[in-house]
Amino acid sequence: MLESLPISITLFLLAILAIAFAGTRMATVADQVAEVTGLGEAFVGALFLGGSTSLSGIVTSLTAAATGHPELAVGNALGGIAAQIVFLGIADVFYRKANLEHAAASVATLMQATLLMTLLAIPLLAMASPQIDIFWIHPASLIIPIAYFFGLRLISEAHEMPMWRPRSTDATWVEEETVATQVEKSDIPVLGLQFVLLAVTVAIAGYIVGQTGISLSARTGVSESLVGGLFTAIVTALPELVTTVAAVRRGALALALGGVLGGSSFDVLVIAFSDFAYREGSIYHDLQQPQIFIVALTIVMLGVLLLGLLRREKYGFANIGLESVLLLGLYLSGFSLLFFSA
Repeated sequence: MLESLPISITLFLLAILAIAFAGTRMATVADQVAEVTGLGEAFVGALFLGGSTSLSGIVTSLTAAATGHPELAVGNALGGIAAQIVFLGIADVFYRKANLEHAAASVATLMQATLLMTLLAIPLLAMASPQIDIFWIHPASLIIPIAYFFGLRLISEAHEMPMWRPRSTDATWVEEETVATQVEKSDIPVLGLQFVLLAVTVAIAGYIVGQTGISLSARTGVSESLVGGLFTAIVTALPELVTTVAAVRRGALALALGGVLGGSSFDVLVIAFSDFAYREGSIYHDLQQPQIFIVALTIVMLGVLLLGLLRREKYGFANIGLESVLLLGLYLSGFSLLFFSA
């Protein structure tokens, strides 16, 4: 059925709609979970919202890796991370009180961004290292999950007992400012069920994206690196865009940043999972120059974001932070270079 280009495109577009619909609702449910459980928006965003909105990307990458398409698998994960970071710049447009980097700066968001940068360096080291594997799996794929969960523990501890806080201004966001949703602890099972159903919808849509992405690459002659790093990556990152904008519009800024940075960190886990699914040896050594370029570009983008969170420019041109403009410029120029050199 996927040998037909029109059918592949139709299924691709339907999957986009499903991801967008489910992602919109997930932001509301996650905000309610954070309020009822008291876990904090940054932690809920990083773990639950970030992980669940990454389901479509997980299924897409694992499907591609298991069927022998390493460039599509890793390109999808890496491209999704870059796209999600740009989404913070887009969300900045929807927050009119101040620049998002100023209002949402906190020790938790800074630690999340630092964790993501550290995690991204591990696959880069694996790509440049001698070919080492244990039963076709590179040791880096075992290190990444350990580093991820250790980082989550540090973020949780920082939320419970922060050792420092950003200087408070009239535009600084605090979690108590979010609008109450009037939910009780007895509603947790219902919220949990809603969240699971939405996550399943995203996962199914992700599988469709993975299959149609492979088909589109084969039928159009576009390289898997470009299809994965740009097209399927943006589609599977749509839940993060939808939930980020929805969270910002609700005033849940820590949830928005936590969802993006947490989802991006989870996408690095996806690279490790893809190495397990890819049975032809270490996936890192079957990658090409475009994947290395995307990793380096994403680390630069993260550096810009971290500088923005530390600098905390209150207002920028058209009330959009300079960092948001730079992120968009880096993303467009980087992937344009990949597109025209493919």
